[in-house]
Amino acid sequence: MVAQRNRDTAPERALRRALHSLGFRYRVNMPIPGMPRRRADVTFTRWRTAVFIQGCFWHACQKHLHPPKHNSEWWRRKLEGNVRRDEETDAHLVHLGWLPLRIWEHEGVDDAVGRVTSALATRDHPRALRLGGQGMAK
Repeated sequence: MVAQRNRDTAPERALRRALHSLGFRYRVNMPIPGMPRRRADVTFTRWRTAVFIQGCFWHACQKHLHPPKHNSEWWRRKLEGNVRRDEETDAHLVHLGWLPLRIWEHEGVDDAVGRVTSALATRDHPRALRLGGQGMAK
């Protein structure tokens, strides 16, 4: 598990590249306010929006999770703990007035950009409003 990247994964880089090409500026790997050991992958501080790109295995995606057969009970508890931690983080952010946004690694970049721009449009982000919350043009 030491070799697992916790930032700059391929899905993160793809989303950041697409957002940047549309003119969005953001912070990368920023600590969650009040939770210094937890970090958001992409953060729009002025619009209080935190984006998390979630791996299907580590965050127990209902579509793609194939639980390990060896040491299965330990892995079940581990993955349930990850999901619980994500829920606690989201609740904490909402309590602070932030908008948490969870994007799965299996989502297409265009769909992810659309979700981010739509979320930012609800926060009156001017660039997202100009795009109509649609994201990338097809």
